[in-house]
Amino acid sequence: MNRVCSIFAQLLQLFPRVKFEQLVKEHQAERHSRGFSSWAQFVAMLFCQVGQAKSLREICNGLMAIEGKLKHLGVLSPPNKSTLAYANENRPWELYESVFNQLLARCHQQASGSKKFRFKNKLVSMDSSTIDLCASVFDWAKFKRAKGAVKVHLLLDHEGYLPCFAHITDGKSRDIAVARGLKFQSGTIVVMDRGYVDYGWWDQLTQQGVYFVTRLKKDILWDEVEGRKPPQNSNVIGDQIIRIRKSVQYQMETKFRIVTILDEDGKELSFLTNHLELGATTIARIYKDRWKIEIFFKCLKQLARVKTFVGTSANALKTQLWAALIAVLILKLLQLKSKFNWSLSHLVALLRQQLFVYRDLYKWLDDPFQAPPILDGVHDGQLLLEF
Repeated sequence: MNRVCSIFAQLLQLFPRVKFEQLVKEHQAERHSRGFSSWAQFVAMLFCQVGQAKSLREICNGLMAIEGKLKHLGVLSPPNKSTLAYANENRPWELYESVFNQLLARCHQQASGSKKFRFKNKLVSMDSSTIDLCASVFDWAKFKRAKGAVKVHLLLDHEGYLPCFAHITDGKSRDIAVARGLKFQSGTIVVMDRGYVDYGWWDQLTQQGVYFVTRLKKDILWDEVEGRKPPQNSNVIGDQIIRIRKSVQYQMETKFRIVTILDEDGKELSFLTNHLELGATTIARIYKDRWKIEIFFKCLKQLARVKTFVGTSANALKTQLWAALIAVLILKLLQLKSKFNWSLSHLVALLRQQLFVYRDLYKWLDDPFQAPPILDGVHDGQLLLEF
């Protein structure tokens, strides 16, 4: 006998109702509620992401089609289109940010110990991704004269490749402005691209005992202090200790390091870091591993609903973006728990088809191509005919 609820209901069990209701009270999300709970809104927005619904109509009709199973999700009746639109526009998006952070803590517990590098330092990548919007529809999202946009700023922990910080701003916000507001533990290694050039901030990180690795920009003027011999039988062709030249604005005495390598195509790549002890090949490998944050953004844009939006206000858009980040985090958690070699694209495709099937989620994750429990042994059986 099948004693499990639907797969979608099991996904919702990742969010304990008691803790969720505490967050609802904390953000006063139901201050003007008229029968439509924040939990029902959350179920609808998560269904939008996991079920790949493209509009409010698809969300509401999709939930209406499985109305008999909604009670198992903690929802008494499917929402109307106008009710869900009003909730997305007026209920605080900060509730979804808090739910994201709550799930994130659970994901990091699952990923604990999965490190790629031997050193004990915490390794994180920092970057942002721009999501284009129509300027005439999203007139609040300032970016260019004929184009709107928002930015998703992310900090990715390389232990399990899970995000440890996320922030959403308009398209005009500078990456370095968000970076300056972050606080890192001493010993952390931060990997970033050339959009985070700020000599004063680099000096501040060095004084705090925080290391960074980035690409060297051609317009940075520097003087060599010490030349180091590159390791043998490696693609490293240069290892130098340098000081950035003083200017009217910057008067730094901090020593930095430039590691230059030849990539597989014979192109020279130079990396700038304030870590003077790690091996040159390790510095190069650290920056190469930064590509994981680009893969995360690719997953967010291709596997979640962040290109078609179900609301045009700033609150509705941020609600949908945080729901998308929660959905990607669920996929990452399921991938970590599974023994099957899932790709995220394969997982989200099959998960969408199995959402309201009554089977054990975690057994299905380990063996996805088995018959549902209720059909076990039926397919090969002989049909009995009575006359």
